[in-house]
Amino acid sequence: MTYFARRLIPLAAFVLLACTAPAGAQAPACTDCHSDVAVHSPVHSKLACADCHTAVKADEDHAEAAKKEIASPGFCSTCHADVDLSHSVHKEVSCARCHGKAHDVVPVKDPRSPVAARNQIQTCAQCHPAASINAYRNSVHGRALFDAGLVSAPSCTTCHGSHDIVKASDPASRVSHAKAPATCGTCHTFILDDWQQSSHGKAWNHGQGNGKGPTCVTCHGSHGILHPQSAEARQQLPETCSQCHKGKYETYRDTFHGKSSELGFVAAADCSDCHTPHKNLPAADPQSSVNPANLRATCGRCHGDRVTASFVSFKPHLDPRSPNDSKPVHYVWLFMTLLLVGVFGFFGLHDALWLQRSVRGSLRGEFANLRKTEGPYVKRFSRNDSRMHVLVIVTFLLLAATGLPLHFHHAAWAQMLINLLGGVTTARFLHRLAAVGTFGYMIWHLLDVFYRAVIRKEKGLFWGWKSMVPRWKDVQDIWQNFLYFLYRRPKPEIDRWSYWEKFDYLAVFWGVVIIGFSGLMLWLPGLFTRFLPGWVLNAAAIIHGDEALLAVGFIVIFHFFHTHLRPESFPLDPVIFVGSMPLERFKEERPLEYQRLVEAGKLDERLVDPPTPEQLRNARVFGFIAVAIGILLVIGILIGVILY
Repeated sequence: MTYFARRLIPLAAFVLLACTAPAGAQAPACTDCHSDVAVHSPVHSKLACADCHTAVKADEDHAEAAKKEIASPGFCSTCHADVDLSHSVHKEVSCARCHGKAHDVVPVKDPRSPVAARNQIQTCAQCHPAASINAYRNSVHGRALFDAGLVSAPSCTTCHGSHDIVKASDPASRVSHAKAPATCGTCHTFILDDWQQSSHGKAWNHGQGNGKGPTCVTCHGSHGILHPQSAEARQQLPETCSQCHKGKYETYRDTFHGKSSELGFVAAADCSDCHTPHKNLPAADPQSSVNPANLRATCGRCHGDRVTASFVSFKPHLDPRSPNDSKPVHYVWLFMTLLLVGVFGFFGLHDALWLQRSVRGSLRGEFANLRKTEGPYVKRFSRNDSRMHVLVIVTFLLLAATGLPLHFHHAAWAQMLINLLGGVTTARFLHRLAAVGTFGYMIWHLLDVFYRAVIRKEKGLFWGWKSMVPRWKDVQDIWQNFLYFLYRRPKPEIDRWSYWEKFDYLAVFWGVVIIGFSGLMLWLPGLFTRFLPGWVLNAAAIIHGDEALLAVGFIVIFHFFHTHLRPESFPLDPVIFVGSMPLERFKEERPLEYQRLVEAGKLDERLVDPPTPEQLRNARVFGFIAVAIGILLVIGILIGVILY
């Protein structure tokens, strides 16, 4: 036996004895029992099991001890001593709840990590309300991260921190009133600089410690921050500002900017367009965008070179109810208010009495002759008159349908109607188109009167029985009609035109002039402020809105009643559309004109054939549609006045 063999045999015997020793003589490997456990964590791969499971002893059942040990909040601090959760709202939460199981933990910057920027939304959602999580996901921050893929976009920890998170109400919180500006400023550096110089920033700086002064969160919100130029954000901005500036908000909503903005016209100027988003300063400050010296530049961003010195003297926050803001505008508002109350008060009483008298007369059979359609008809209107009236109806209803939503912008029906019309831009085009039509028929009518009075030398157009100008008999007829309503006198004998028809005519004539020219001022403010002061635009807005309200209310409530809805002619009087009326009704309603025609021997010249069934059908279809639209608009007005 060689020397090498003599040495090798004892060594082999020793190894063999060691391998066949009893099981209790050595500690088993962890994988002998935990063969299903694998450590995939790149950060924990070099650790032995006992480095974490320090409480485990091989000679006892250690399952419960191991679970209890690794579930404790401070368990990981053995290695991660730099992480302090003692003041965090998460101090009772285990590390694994956020970072994942220890065997699978990956670096925070690894896209697979539960606390990586894109995964935090699911991780935090385990405990935090879904409303906040969903708001963040749809916010400008969430969209930047998930939709645009910008890894630099803010995630939960960007704003709230990681291991040092405390309640937002805690002054130490990164999103507290005291620290929110600095937190947002880590990304929005230049905006923070502007904000610190603004009235908001100065108010916040002076209010440190007492929670006063607006911060980024006050205006933008927290989790659901919208893109500031989005339609939703622009529409919400006035309400946001109203939390502190309620009075200014109300006056803003009274302007075209405010009304159209609420109806979805995103291009309309909001608070930030005039006052700037972050560097808003008092008007007295020379650097303010609304300082008188800077207004032409500010307004010029939208209105271009049409801005004049008078243009910028328009007051967007003027309260017409206060004489201190502008006495001329206040008196205009006062006059229009009294006019509305006076007209609606007088004709409301007039028509209420008329209605009860007509109902009782109908029950007594007093109006039997008015219902007769047999026999000859009397020509009352020319074909041009009928066509003109159709044009008046179409343009009037179109003006009302496109203008009233702006006046009652706060009512739900206004938004529905403006959407039906195609939005504010389309409604504005239709409104102006109808305005052109209105000016058109007004000019045509004036030319017709001029031709008849000057060229044809027609008499009686401006005074007398066939004139639309009121005279003393109209006053007498009003008084006698009230007595008739009260069963004290017979009804007055009416000539070619009744006093209520003259009022209807003059209301349209007055309305076209007043509404038309005030509307032109609002349509072309740059032109009119070249020679008029800016407060005229404030006055024009009041006149245009109130006069339009008066026109729609009067025409639909009173004119429709006088013409179509009173029991004597209900449900529709087609005379204006077909141009003629039954002779028996003519004798009953226009006795003085009938008598004059008989005495002059001209009655036969006015007699015509009855309208054809087709003419009556067309008149009724068009008339019912017009009346229905008008009634719906008045219902909208009443809802806007009463409920809002």
